[in-house]
Amino acid sequence: MKSNSGFYIGRIKQINTRLLNKFLAQKNITAFNGEQGRILHVLWENDGISNQELSKKSGLAMSSLTTMLERMEEKNLLTRKGCSKDKRRCLLFLTEHANSLKKEYDEISEKMTRLFFEGISEVERLAFEKTLENVLHNLEKAEQEFSKKQ
Repeated sequence: MKSNSGFYIGRIKQINTRLLNKFLAQKNITAFNGEQGRILHVLWENDGISNQELSKKSGLAMSSLTTMLERMEEKNLLTRKGCSKDKRRCLLFLTEHANSLKKEYDEISEKMTRLFFEGISEVERLAFEKTLENVLHNLEKAEQEFSKKQ
């Protein structure tokens, strides 16, 4: 069975990230880029989570996340605080500066969603998202099974 789905998903991700970065620059948001926006998005919904939880929710590998979090901390977007229940864990919290950028980020995100689904009906969008959810589930399951064999 031949499919171009992986190619399309990769291209969509590339173009989506480039457009997002252009829209951020247009609004003079230089504190973070599109990839770091994924981290902020997760933290806006789940402030005070661990690196491991952030990795799982954002889909970013811990190796990528470590460097990105350091840069974001340098730009006053987040702070790390020790966990009172587990001294080995570090929790991530957004700064006031990061929270002040949420409204503009949400506006850009809404614009991206409109572009993404232009000319696509609500029924098609829901079916597409369900299909993507199923693909994600399949890949996560395969990844877990592969990790067990290692």
